[in-house]
Amino acid sequence: MANTFTQIHIHAVFAVQNRISLINKSWQERLYKYIIAVMQKHGHKVLSIGGMPEHVHILFGFRPTQALSNLIQEVKRDSSEWVNKEKLVMGRFSWQEGYGAFSYSKSHISLVVEYIENQEQHHIKKTFLDEYKKILKDFNLEYDEKYIFKPVEE
Repeated sequence: MANTFTQIHIHAVFAVQNRISLINKSWQERLYKYIIAVMQKHGHKVLSIGGMPEHVHILFGFRPTQALSNLIQEVKRDSSEWVNKEKLVMGRFSWQEGYGAFSYSKSHISLVVEYIENQEQHHIKKTFLDEYKKILKDFNLEYDEKYIFKPVEE
């Protein structure tokens, strides 16, 4: 759209179904490249992507040409289909319902990139669930425990 200028930086977080550690290091980079390609197809610019075996963080420049919920839904759907088509896990791979999306100003981008790139170090001290709750608290977002990313029910 002519004469439309935006600078929107989004940090999205989503988890593997039941927070099971299924993302293996042997194919993790391929998954990230696939996710980046899906986002680029819609004109979004990925600034950083990383995570752990049970979750993914993506920092990207968001183009307001589509709804954020539609973008995340497409990323999750397409990447799940890719993992399953490539037979990278035994059984069926899927992402858990829902996601977190947080906006940052340009001045915070380098801190968020560093945070995403150092996930392994970060998770030596803090679980994914603790990390996610801290992000929600930092953004003053109220939440109900029953809607937080759920582990496998026993």
